[in-house]
Amino acid sequence: MSIPALMPVYPRCDVRPVRGEGCYLIGEKGERYLDFAAGIAVNCLGHGHPHLTKKIQEQAATLMHVSNMYGSPQGEHLAQRLVDNSFADTVFFTNSGAEAVECAIKTARRYHYADGNAQRHDLITFSSAFHGRTIGAISATNQPKMRDGFEPLAPGFKYAEFNDLEGALALIDDNTAGFLVEPIQGEGGIRAATPEFLTGLRKACDEHGLLLVLDEVQAGYGRTGKFFAHELYGITPDIAAAAKGIGGGFPLGACLATEEAAKGMVFGTHGSTYGGNPLAMAAGEAVLDVMLEDGFFEHVEKMGNRLRSALEQLIPNHDDLFESVRGAGLMLGLKLKHPSRDFVAHLRDNHGLLTVAAADNTVRMLPPLIIGEDHIAEAVEKLSAGARAYAPPAED
Repeated sequence: MSIPALMPVYPRCDVRPVRGEGCYLIGEKGERYLDFAAGIAVNCLGHGHPHLTKKIQEQAATLMHVSNMYGSPQGEHLAQRLVDNSFADTVFFTNSGAEAVECAIKTARRYHYADGNAQRHDLITFSSAFHGRTIGAISATNQPKMRDGFEPLAPGFKYAEFNDLEGALALIDDNTAGFLVEPIQGEGGIRAATPEFLTGLRKACDEHGLLLVLDEVQAGYGRTGKFFAHELYGITPDIAAAAKGIGGGFPLGACLATEEAAKGMVFGTHGSTYGGNPLAMAAGEAVLDVMLEDGFFEHVEKMGNRLRSALEQLIPNHDDLFESVRGAGLMLGLKLKHPSRDFVAHLRDNHGLLTVAAADNTVRMLPPLIIGEDHIAEAVEKLSAGARAYAPPAED
């Protein structure tokens, strides 16, 4: 057989982690990496966090999974905590970000169906968006690299340029259900929505009876220094998808909605075998326990400002390579003047720093939210050494 047992859909590198300690990953041969990728913004509490580990161990020994045919005291409790600390009135738990986005899409469409407007099924989405890898999620992006070879895609989506409010508003018609947008695009290059853009979409939804659906899978849950990134803009969505950091590394996602937006989601309209099981809920509770402690979000904001400042000071010393810094909190992007993927590999293989490549020649820096100033100093030192030693590949 020529195909490996693991389906070869990932371009896996030679880093093979077997253990994690705080903000570090350790490979098979004992090699040590400073983890500023955090599982692509997943390991918000780092690796082996004692409270998270303890809660998962206790729940695993008690009850891991039951069907959603039964009552869920664990799910009810975590959902209430999310409701108490967010815009939402109700929550559906999933296993991933893509599933949370799928639930958000269904919730938006079902809202208009329940209102007697079944024709209002189209969501306006935006260039360079990434919403997941399911057929519904790739249909919500206009990126060929996500879509090619998977046609026919799901209908019901229109595409505008990100941060082009006038272009988005021009697409509204009698079939429009709302907008689906990331407050800060992650895979798209750590591009933040402008305040005018996001507040303009909120205003248009209010004026036209549409729903604002936010994909906060990467930007949400403390990463920007706020619980959710939309808090930076002073607006609230009708529906939001969350995942990645909300389980601290355990697979967990959530679709949050207001009571009005969720009015069509009644018995039988949606479901999940694993979503919201007791083990996932224990992980979610543990993450919230830590995040909702006094000073946690302030720490993220402080460390984000320190990291941004250090990166900005680094740029003039390597202005042949680095261009700018963007993002918020500990969701930062270092924009390069050359393709970022090769530099990410160089940092990983030669300097023990793990980052994530993104679109628009951007290096994503998504460290655990528990980092300290010593980790920032180490990361900047590795970046500087990496920049000095790096020779960009010749352009074709």
